[in-house]
Amino acid sequence: MNRAVVFAYHNVGVRCLSVLLAHGVDVACVVTHQDNPDETIWFDSVAALAARHGIPVITPDDPNDPAVIAELAALQADFFFSFYYRLMLKPALLALPKRGAYNMHGSLLPKYRGRVPVNWAIIKGEHETGATLHEMLEKPDAGRIVAQQAVPILPDDTAAEVFNKVTVAAELALNNVMPALLAGQAEHQPQNLTTGSYFGGRKAEDGRIDWTKSAQEIHNLIRAVAPPYPGAFCDLPRGHLRLLRSLHPSGSIGTTGHPSLQAIHGELFAECGDGQVLRLVAVEFGGSVLTSPWSAERIIATFGTSSLLPS
Repeated sequence: MNRAVVFAYHNVGVRCLSVLLAHGVDVACVVTHQDNPDETIWFDSVAALAARHGIPVITPDDPNDPAVIAELAALQADFFFSFYYRLMLKPALLALPKRGAYNMHGSLLPKYRGRVPVNWAIIKGEHETGATLHEMLEKPDAGRIVAQQAVPILPDDTAAEVFNKVTVAAELALNNVMPALLAGQAEHQPQNLTTGSYFGGRKAEDGRIDWTKSAQEIHNLIRAVAPPYPGAFCDLPRGHLRLLRSLHPSGSIGTTGHPSLQAIHGELFAECGDGQVLRLVAVEFGGSVLTSPWSAERIIATFGTSSLLPS
């Protein structure tokens, strides 16, 4: 029987750990994270799944600590798998498994290496993304590819909706390659890193909207950071406006000639830097989600202005 140590978190971690168990892999230990009380936990628990199957769980602050390395070395694992585990595994750890270490990444490598690949793919206007199982090297997301599964990004998909698709893609990619991987027959394709790019993490402040940009760029940002992520936002005279959902631009042109909020047939729209208007389906202001109908008078009464340009 093949023995594995699994480093995992989030929904991808849950589904991919389930795949390993379905293929009869002896999971000797699960390394995961303690949930952060300051983070909105909207995803499933790897620790809970491991507990149901009687698998030992550890939550080290640093998996590369010598004591942790010694503990995992004693398990004599054939494979290490990393499924949305948030910390880097250094060479001393990666050298332990007899048959290799593999990571599941949420993009079609070599595109969108690095952090939060789903969010970045939406921000950049991609129409497709997916999941990639690859060998782990010290250089992140650079190892040879053993499995890949694509999924579409539809024009109004939010990051949460795309992440759900990527979770299924990860499950499919892993499930399809497991027989060959366990038999030592899986093909390993080198990556051409010159055809992709590396992206860093994002902060809540990165959701601030620059209304001088095009309607499409703003729509991409809104859906890329929509709840459960922190959200896209701007500051108006009477407070903080958070944009929860928009619909992709239809090509309609605004009437003011500058970024502004408009009421059209009772719906709320934003005229953006390229003159196109973007329908705002859900917004939050003063801690409340606001809905239609809208009028020009209500816009001024609520926000103190219709202009979206800094005063």
